[in-house]
Amino acid sequence: MLTVAAIDTRERAARQAFLGLPFRLYRGNPNWAPVLADDAARMLDRRRHPFYQHSDAQFLLARRDDAVIGRLAVLDNAHYNDYNHTRDAFFCLFECENDPEAAAALFEHGLAWARGRGLTGMLGPKGFTALDGLGLLVEGFQHRAAFGIAYNAPYYDALVQASGFAPDGDIVSGYLNPQAINVARFEQIERVAQRVKEKRGLSIAHFKTRAELRRVAVPALLALYNAALGETTGNMPLTEAEVKTMADQIAWFADPRLIKIVMKDSEPVGFLLGYPDVTAACQRTGGRLFPFGWIAFLREFRRTRWINLNGAGIAEKYRGGGGMTILFDEMRKSVLEGGFEHADCVQIGVANSAMQRELRDLGIDFYKTHRMYRRAL
Repeated sequence: MLTVAAIDTRERAARQAFLGLPFRLYRGNPNWAPVLADDAARMLDRRRHPFYQHSDAQFLLARRDDAVIGRLAVLDNAHYNDYNHTRDAFFCLFECENDPEAAAALFEHGLAWARGRGLTGMLGPKGFTALDGLGLLVEGFQHRAAFGIAYNAPYYDALVQASGFAPDGDIVSGYLNPQAINVARFEQIERVAQRVKEKRGLSIAHFKTRAELRRVAVPALLALYNAALGETTGNMPLTEAEVKTMADQIAWFADPRLIKIVMKDSEPVGFLLGYPDVTAACQRTGGRLFPFGWIAFLREFRRTRWINLNGAGIAEKYRGGGGMTILFDEMRKSVLEGGFEHADCVQIGVANSAMQRELRDLGIDFYKTHRMYRRAL
């Protein structure tokens, strides 16, 4: 018998059932990796996660004969809807056995909750913050997940579409082999970037310690997000509490050498966010830092040969006239000077065709695709 019910996130057993499902579904899969356990638990904690200061969520479990076979989170992000003048619900954290009946029942319960709150559409997968990866994986299942980016079974696309959702845009990730880069193109970019910096009075701020990251780099990065990405359709500015939480997260997993801030005098006008990929440590520890997981993460920070490039942007008035070449040049430096053998440029919207074209010219192979979905209520 199939049942679907909302869980009480105050109950430890309910939280464990919700958070534990993917560990069973992907047991033995070398390409899946859990998110950090504390980050996952925080999503269900209405006292700790800043999302709940302005919004609400419902967490659903599907059971068949008492066995947990599916889960779903549905979000009513009031901050997003107010900013974008929409009435959309988000869905995320979807996991399910290959059981169309269970998947459809999960979504129907989620849609009913959203309708009861006066919402008129549902889209996703889209999570709680800008650091949560977007979409379902639909291409690239043979590749290991990047740190913090969703991995799922190939049948998920069919389950979601059978539940009444239609595709609503793709996000691609690209692989760069430093040994196969377009050297001539990068050398040209380096020359152009240097001329642009000299002509427009721009410089690159570098950081050496995590203390500097917390004090200078991360606040500047998040301020740039609010000023640029937060102003685009489908995004929203971060609240003060969200800035603090995300600053703590970024400062924890970032390498000071790999965060670059473009400066115009004392004003930050652009950024490149890179960090060592510690997916292997997540796999070995189940995402748990304590009591001894932090040792595995520390070792992986030092020995990983993978870098994730997960965000780049520059203020609009500096984008023309070669402004983006500065970011591409810093990307090259991050990869080569850091001694990395593999680079993953994660989650670039397909609508950003100019960025994709530039990255392909540099030798990047777009090898993973995540898909967004939408359904009217």
